[in-house]
Amino acid sequence: MASLFSQMPAMDCSSPLLQNPSYSNFTISVFLLLGILISYLPQHHRIISRRTSEGISPLFLLLGVTSGTCALANIWMLGWGVVECCASDLGPFQCFAGMLGILQVTTQWSCFMVILLLFLIYFPLATPVLPTSDALSTDSHHHKNPSPTTAVTISLLSFLHLIVTLVISVFLYRTASPTAILNWTSFLGIQSTILASIQYIPQIYTTYKLKAVGSLSIPMMCIQTPGSFVWALSLATREGTDWSSWLVYCVTGTLQGSLLVMAIIFERRRKSEEADAALFADGEVEDDSFVHEAEHTWRQPANERTRLLADEDTPDL
Repeated sequence: MASLFSQMPAMDCSSPLLQNPSYSNFTISVFLLLGILISYLPQHHRIISRRTSEGISPLFLLLGVTSGTCALANIWMLGWGVVECCASDLGPFQCFAGMLGILQVTTQWSCFMVILLLFLIYFPLATPVLPTSDALSTDSHHHKNPSPTTAVTISLLSFLHLIVTLVISVFLYRTASPTAILNWTSFLGIQSTILASIQYIPQIYTTYKLKAVGSLSIPMMCIQTPGSFVWALSLATREGTDWSSWLVYCVTGTLQGSLLVMAIIFERRRKSEEADAALFADGEVEDDSFVHEAEHTWRQPANERTRLLADEDTPDL
């Protein structure tokens, strides 16, 4: 029997994975859903608080959004049968548990889109701020911000890719054969994996070139790096998903971990340089105060109370 909106065979709504979801897997999935949402908040806050998106690679955002769009279309097409079961055979708990994989991918895509939006709102148009905020004696003094044209271009390309992917996905899901639909979802999974595989390369290059974290959030990466592997495991055990749904998160977790290590190294170096600079500045202040005090003590103008002979322990001028 075909699905209501597709030529795909209808999902078996009596499947044990749908009717009797594992409470342990449900707990992990809910934790992941909340973790995805919470993990992006430090990144959103960092851009807003610094009032600049400097240090974030535009190409990193383009690849991330397009990869997320492919993953979004993939999971919705493969999991739409669960949505249909929710309308007929599943209770609220079973429906929510069955759709957690879809909700996770949708939340992740939405949060990344917010980063793109904040990148445009707080796009650095003026003098770079990294020399005074994130570096002291590094090559980031001489870095060059991307042009506004680049920012607008990546936004338009991301939106165009979203529209084209959704139109093709809906059209195929409603008209194509099951084999064609599965081929398309596999293509989306492969495309998402490839884009995710190279997504962090421009950001790793940008961060290495700046020798500074910039507007990247280390707390976000600390949460997301291990979370990517847990998320991949959770998706792999879900009904209606295959390797094309979870492989991408193994790849992104590995690359994001590499970026995290680099960011921590540069941040520790920055704090060390700031501490050294603070000690040097304090030393200069103490030296100046000693010199001024000495000058004031030994160069007082002579008067009737001035002693003609200095004490024996008084140093000669």
